[in-house]
Amino acid sequence: MQGDLARRSVAAIWHPCTQMQRAAAVPPLAVVRGQGPWLFDETGRRYFDATSSWWVNLFGHADARINAALKQQLDALPHVMLAGCTHAPAVELAERLSARTGGVLGHCFFASDGASAVEIALKMSFHHWRNVGRSGKREFVCVRQGYHGETLGALAVTDVSVFRDAYDGLLMHAHQVASPDARRTPPGATAAQAAEAAADDLRALLEARHQHIAAVIIEPLIQCAAGMAMHDASYLRAVRTLCDRFGVHLIADEIAVGCGRTGSFFAFEQAAAPGEAPVWPDFVCLSKGITGGYLPLSLVMTRDAIYEAFLDDDTARGFLHSHSYTGNALACRAALAVLDRFEQDHVLSRNRGRAAALTTALAALQRDERIEHFRHLGMVWAFDVRACVAPARFAERFHLAARQRELLIRPIGRTVYLMPPYVLDAALAPWLAGAVVDTLDAVLDEDDVHAARPSEPATA
Repeated sequence: MQGDLARRSVAAIWHPCTQMQRAAAVPPLAVVRGQGPWLFDETGRRYFDATSSWWVNLFGHADARINAALKQQLDALPHVMLAGCTHAPAVELAERLSARTGGVLGHCFFASDGASAVEIALKMSFHHWRNVGRSGKREFVCVRQGYHGETLGALAVTDVSVFRDAYDGLLMHAHQVASPDARRTPPGATAAQAAEAAADDLRALLEARHQHIAAVIIEPLIQCAAGMAMHDASYLRAVRTLCDRFGVHLIADEIAVGCGRTGSFFAFEQAAAPGEAPVWPDFVCLSKGITGGYLPLSLVMTRDAIYEAFLDDDTARGFLHSHSYTGNALACRAALAVLDRFEQDHVLSRNRGRAAALTTALAALQRDERIEHFRHLGMVWAFDVRACVAPARFAERFHLAARQRELLIRPIGRTVYLMPPYVLDAALAPWLAGAVVDTLDAVLDEDDVHAARPSEPATA
């Protein structure tokens, strides 16, 4: 039953990533509070936040330690402009993130959201080449199926038609190269071979156009909007080598995959082969989980050599991009509290145990003939429902059936994925797996589409 808040919302709000014509059939869930991995609606019913509220909520809702840090910062300094001023949260955040790269990425530029970070990285790359006398390098390379945001620059390097096609006439041209998506391998081929084939496609383009190409942008390890398309880490090594060989910047869009989601804090950390020295991109874009789902913040990290190319007496040679809330003190303090959690709670090592528990709980699903390409990396799980069994509006039906089972989840097409908060425990893992299977059974069995099996989820 659609409540008053949902009705008012449809009347007043244009919801993101939503065909509002469907709002009557799929009313927005009116959430009034959150606690841990749970969200609560107007009636008090709870829902497990299986996708971390669009991949941002790392440590559950209303986390006591992040709350405390924000309350302290609120009393001291909520915001001051970062043009001509500075403040401790922004300085400390930039320092601590740089330290996680061993100082290789030495400077941070702050923004508000993921698409803005991508815009900044593209502009920085182009402007860097112009400042060093290479103004002909103005083209960009992106990966097929890739997603980098919906502002015009970010959309130009995005290859998800539902977002891009309506605005194609407004966009700059970008080269597209093959995706390393492991699902696209021929029978008998490996994920590493798929990565090698994709790298060969990039090599051919760079051989022909490197004098004109400013940067290559990739999503390390997982192309999320493509349906959690995972690829072998050897692709990252190959792309880094090719960019070095041909004198092209490498932009790592870690907006969705950073902050521990793939098993390492930065996904690109997995580019180094065992026993080899770390390798890094020229730019890293972070957002989403960096504030733990509290406040909008994004940032671009880059190398000192790129930063130094902007130093000049001529103001126009500086990087003049800005927005009013750049480096907001509250958002930076939330991010520092997130970093504290990683360090104090040994989050990455504990997540390995959480991941093992959920993967074990999903074992039966892995053998289900109705699905294909079950995959897992870090704290991300996904599977594709076979086209021959998926009903019309599968994602919508799955979402609504999941709500009946106290589960908030949004499939991407036929891809069902889980990105739970890092507070998943041993009791919740089997409940979550069971709720997913129950929902799948209901949606794929026409007799049970509207029936919800009673369940009592464990307490977080």
